[in-house]
Amino acid sequence: MTASTARVAPRPEGTVADTVRRLAGAQKGAHGAPAYSRFVNRPLGRVFAALAFHARLTPNAVTGLSAVATFSGIATLALARPSWPTGVAVTVLLVLGYALDSADGQLARLRGGGSPSGEWLDHMVDSLKIASLHLALLIGWYRFDYVDREAWLLLPLAFSVVSVVLFFATLLNEALRAQHGARMRAARGGERPSTLRSLLVVPTDYGLLCLVFALLGAPAVFLTAYGLLFLATAAYLALACVKWFGEMGRLTA
Repeated sequence: MTASTARVAPRPEGTVADTVRRLAGAQKGAHGAPAYSRFVNRPLGRVFAALAFHARLTPNAVTGLSAVATFSGIATLALARPSWPTGVAVTVLLVLGYALDSADGQLARLRGGGSPSGEWLDHMVDSLKIASLHLALLIGWYRFDYVDREAWLLLPLAFSVVSVVLFFATLLNEALRAQHGARMRAARGGERPSTLRSLLVVPTDYGLLCLVFALLGAPAVFLTAYGLLFLATAAYLALACVKWFGEMGRLTA
C-alpha cells in the first residue's frame, strides 16, 4: 500500500520586505518581456505575492482576487457611461487584477511550486479576460453612443480577434516547443534580458492597454491611443507569425 503526502507550504520567515527582496533576487525577468509587464507589473506583483505569503493565502485564492478585480473593471466598461471617473476606475481595477495575476505564480514559487490545476485556473481566467475585455468596451460604446460613426464599432471587434489569436499562439508555441524538447533562447544561453526589446514591444503590452482606459473621458484622445495600440498589436502578430512558423518548421529538423 502506498501513502500520498500533501505538500506542506513553508512558514513565512522575516518581514514582508525580506520576502520581496528574496523574490527580486530569484527572478531576473523573462527574456524581452514588454516594458510595463517587466518593470512595473512584475515588481508590483512581487509585493502582492509577499503580502499573500505572509497572510497564508493560496495561489488559487490570489487568482480568484485577480479575477474579481479584472472582471469588475471589464463589467464597468460595459455598464457605466464612459467618463473620466469611469476610465480611472477601470484602469485601477485592471491594473490591480494584472498585478495579482503576476502575484499568484510568484506566490506558488514561494510555497514550493505550483500545481497543474492552479496553472489551468490561471490560464482559464486569462483566456476569459482576453476574450471579453474588448467586447465589453464595444458594448459600452454601443449603449452610450460613445462614437459618432458605426464603423468605429468594428475596432474593438478586430482588437478582440487579434488579442485572442496572439494569446492562443503564445500558448501553442510553448506547448510545441516543450513537446519537441526545444527551449527558449534565454533559458538556453542564460543571457541578460533585452531592455531594448522590452521597449520595442511595449505597444503590445496588456499593462499599457490598462493605462489607456484612463483616457475614456476624452473620446478623441482615447480612440487615437486605442487605435494605435490595435495597429501595433496587429502588426506585431503578423510579423511574429512569420517568425514562429519558421521556428516551428525547424523543430523537427
